[in-house]
Amino acid sequence: MTQILHKTDHELKTAIVDELEWTPSVNPDRIAVSVDNGAITLSGQVETYPEKQAATRAVMHVRGVTAVADEIEVKNGWAPREDADIAREASEAIDRMVYVPAGAVQAKVHNHVITLSGALTWDYQREAARAAMAGLRGVHGVINTISLKPTAVIAPIEAKAKITAALVRKARFDGQHITVEVNGSEIELRGSVSSWAEFRQAGYAAWATPGVTNVKNELVVSY
Repeated sequence: MTQILHKTDHELKTAIVDELEWTPSVNPDRIAVSVDNGAITLSGQVETYPEKQAATRAVMHVRGVTAVADEIEVKNGWAPREDADIAREASEAIDRMVYVPAGAVQAKVHNHVITLSGALTWDYQREAARAAMAGLRGVHGVINTISLKPTAVIAPIEAKAKITAALVRKARFDGQHITVEVNGSEIELRGSVSSWAEFRQAGYAAWATPGVTNVKNELVVSY
């Protein structure tokens, strides 16, 4: 039988620092890491919002991490950009997106933070809009308030069966430790997975269900 050795906080911090140093889109010298019983807090300053996101993703790849608190600030020495300039570029970026129907999403900017509003059919469309905003120069954050208004609805029993089947199709899942509950257009996932990658994959499977407007991912990452 293989025994999983749990990392101490010191060992986990060392692994996280190593992972940040291994991530080319992150400058680890500007990020501080603290660890408390597997829960990670990131602080410091980075130059761009995508770098802030990349740091968080990198940490979640490390085995033993149970939670991540992102307190990183976006700050750089570039010439400051006006909110109006960012708003204009945000609007142009949305208009160019193939996943977003014309006029479906609006962007407002305040203190370099973009707030997205509107309504879309699928979560992947909403995520695509958020990702497009994150890459704009001068953006310090993105607040995504886009709502979902599906055009198709699937029966709860069928939805549960299809999500479970989708999870089983993934090589890393056996489906035995995840419970799927469907309440109208909301799906709730409970149980345990062995990594944050599995946690995210389970969420993707739930969001791919027709008619879903919200996914409550209550899965526990258990090493």
